Amino acid sequence: MQTAIAPPVQRKPTRPRADALRNRERIVTAAREMFVEFGPDVPLDEIARRAGVGNATLYRNFPDRDALVREVVCSVMERTVRAGQVALAETGDAFAALEHFVHAAADERIGALCPMFSSTFDEHHPDLEAVRERAEGVIAGVMDRAKAAGQLRADVGVGDLMVAVTQLSRPPAGTGCLSIDRFVHRHLQLFLDGLRAPARSVLPGSAVTMEDLRQV
Repeated sequence: MQTAIAPPVQRKPTRPRADALRNRERIVTAAREMFVEFGPDVPLDEIARRAGVGNATLYRNFPDRDALVREVVCSVMERTVRAGQVALAETGDAFAALEHFVHAAADERIGALCPMFSSTFDEHHPDLEAVRERAEGVIAGVMDRAKAAGQLRADVGVGDLMVAVTQLSRPPAGTGCLSIDRFVHRHLQLFLDGLRAPARSVLPGSAVTMEDLRQV
């Protein structure tokens, strides 16, 4: 008589504990702050210290610098997507919604992400590709609505908008950059006023797309 073999017990995947999630969020927040202040080469030990966690906790969540940088980039892009979704949900003035989005994107310091893309960084990681696609879609939606309302000049593209936002919110890291933050929104508003329709000038070249930027 053969003994019946019990089927293996199917265990449900365990969810990260709340404190583990909080530690991870603290690390990402501290990394974002320090990357803005000092650049992407800031020592990971210093990031752990600012986050209030041990080095082991940081490396348990992010085994190397690229993993941490990728998480910071994704988190900033996700918040930018949410700002765009809020702008799309606004039912009033379409150009005012665009303005709200641009200022919110600048507050995320997306310009500080540019120096993080080193020669070893995988810009085509699936997580980055996914959040980039969502961001481009929502930004295009905000701009298209303003164009349809006749408030945004027709000769600008998503790439034009993002170049301006990144450049105007990107003072050099580690050079007292935070001291000029008070000028960012002033200069962004000057740029936004230049986007209003009807256009007062003819722009050289053609509207810049995000694909154009990727080929630079």
